[in-house]
Amino acid sequence: MRKLLIVFLIALTGIAAACSQEKPVKEERLVWVEGGAFVDTKSNYYGTDVTLPDFYISKYEVTQQEWLEVMGNNPSQFQGDNLPVESVTWYDAVEYCNQRSMKEGLKPYYNIDKNTVDPNNTSERDFMKWTVTVNAGVNGYRLPTEAEWEYAAGGGQMSKSSSYSGSSKADEVAWYWRNSGDQFLTGDWNWPAIENNHNQTKISGLKKPNELGLYDMSGNVREWCWNWYEGPDSSSGSLRLVKGGGWIGGVNNTEVSFRGKFEGSSRGNDQGFRVIRSE
Repeated sequence: MRKLLIVFLIALTGIAAACSQEKPVKEERLVWVEGGAFVDTKSNYYGTDVTLPDFYISKYEVTQQEWLEVMGNNPSQFQGDNLPVESVTWYDAVEYCNQRSMKEGLKPYYNIDKNTVDPNNTSERDFMKWTVTVNAGVNGYRLPTEAEWEYAAGGGQMSKSSSYSGSSKADEVAWYWRNSGDQFLTGDWNWPAIENNHNQTKISGLKKPNELGLYDMSGNVREWCWNWYEGPDSSSGSLRLVKGGGWIGGVNNTEVSFRGKFEGSSRGNDQGFRVIRSE
């Protein structure tokens, strides 16, 4: 009887261990990035004196579930908890950063004044023009600068200098107009063909990650950055920078070095973002 009890307990232990292995491990939402100089030869910053400190960056583009938990709504055209949030303006993105910071007990990075027109915004089409300034050095969430985005997308200190984030073959890592629908499209970019092919955003993390374990930094949605498009050191401008390309764009847009641009108030179903924060 005693031997039977021991066998029974061993069996239970084995079952419990097997069940524990089947439970999905909760993935961290942020990836730590070791700072340094640019080693990615394809980056716009390679060969410059730009050196970055360590930082954390989203493993995935901000998802609709993450957005909903913080903002209480979902503006996206293509609905799905694990799809990237889209149809958000640059202003929506900085507001999300502050709201998420406060929700997690962090110091908000941005000062947002919705009632004062930004004197540094020279756009004739941006109808919002909130004045947004920063609390430098605090630990809250923020949008990456262009340099931080390119550094992370290029693999940081582990970079293999690929054209796309994590590969020299776009289809291994990127969703863009040819492969983001029912079938792989050929020929020239054609909106009716794209629409009939049911192209849209894809669930985060289906493609290969880059050297740092970051997903979808090439393709899926274009990602808002902090900078003016006019240049990383520019204190004024008319357009905000987007990086990475999206499901509706050409493969060249998904290259790490590509620089895209939109008015900060623009809102498209291929425009999303990811967040970073300091240690």
